[in-house]
Amino acid sequence: MDGDESDEALMTAYRAGDVRAFERLLARHEKPVWNFLRRFSRDAEAAEDLLQEVFLRVVKDAQESTAAWTGAAKFSTWLYTIARNLCIDRARRAVHREAASLDGTGAGGAESTETLHDRLASPDAPADVVVAGRQAARRIDRAIAELPDDQREVFLMREVMELPFAEIASVVGASEPTVKSRMRYALEKLRTALADLGAGATGAAESTGSG
Repeated sequence: MDGDESDEALMTAYRAGDVRAFERLLARHEKPVWNFLRRFSRDAEAAEDLLQEVFLRVVKDAQESTAAWTGAAKFSTWLYTIARNLCIDRARRAVHREAASLDGTGAGGAESTETLHDRLASPDAPADVVVAGRQAARRIDRAIAELPDDQREVFLMREVMELPFAEIASVVGASEPTVKSRMRYALEKLRTALADLGAGATGAAESTGSG
């Protein structure tokens, strides 16, 4: 199978019994979906459970005669809609269990090494630079966690998943201008929260706001 095969072609092949097609979908989407889940839920352990549930839904859909995904729809939009809905369902359950649990950022999320800075860090950087980078990354994570849910999900879909605004609008069920407005507000709040870290902390995020 061609390495440039589309998500839609891979899902169609998986439905036809090609297990390797699912493995390629998993390899392609596992990391960005996990990053979204971890930052949206603010809990690394919960994100692992949610990640398994996301791809379990993909497997079940491929096995059912009344499939939720149709070949005419964009696979990534469907996949990220599943991830978002699972996060929202979990948050609603948490509210019923203990409203105060939503106030924290989650110890699991703070300990995770998957951060926005990780993609830019040099493996040969001096130890003090690495430590400073990790501290800044934790600050970024906390600032993202403190965004309102509607702004945080848009920011993560744009920054972590690199989705176009039109696709984000489809996932969250809002107009494209509304999605762009939420992204703009998120960037403004992050720039304010991280102003003392300098331009490097928010430069990558700011670049996504013009697309």
